[in-house]
Amino acid sequence: MASDVMAKPHQLIASDRVEGTAVRRPNGDMIGHIERLMIDKVTGKVSYAILSFGGFLGIGANLLPLPWGRLRYNTKFEAYELDIDDEELRRAPSFRADKDFDWGDRAKEAELHRYYRMPPYWGGF
Repeated sequence: MASDVMAKPHQLIASDRVEGTAVRRPNGDMIGHIERLMIDKVTGKVSYAILSFGGFLGIGANLLPLPWGRLRYNTKFEAYELDIDDEELRRAPSFRADKDFDWGDRAKEAELHRYYRMPPYWGGF
């Protein structure tokens, strides 16, 4: 009976299956991959995907916090889709792998949402 449940298509995915998933442009070109997700502890909703971008074999890569709503899953590529060019990604708010984004600084989060032209997950600017 348990195998019947697992065989049915559904809209949910486990977080460990999202981590490592490719992020591509609408034409299929590879941008990077999802390093991790940031989940709001109170609402339980995914707030950000952390995109690993640039570098070589993960060395020297920048981590870009993307508002979750900026990504769309593309079943054709089995990847998340992001319609943004490399120059925009290079200018985007980011942090190095050996440092972390200051998630306690709401002004930095607001800046991030303005950059991507996305309303903040907590509402308003």
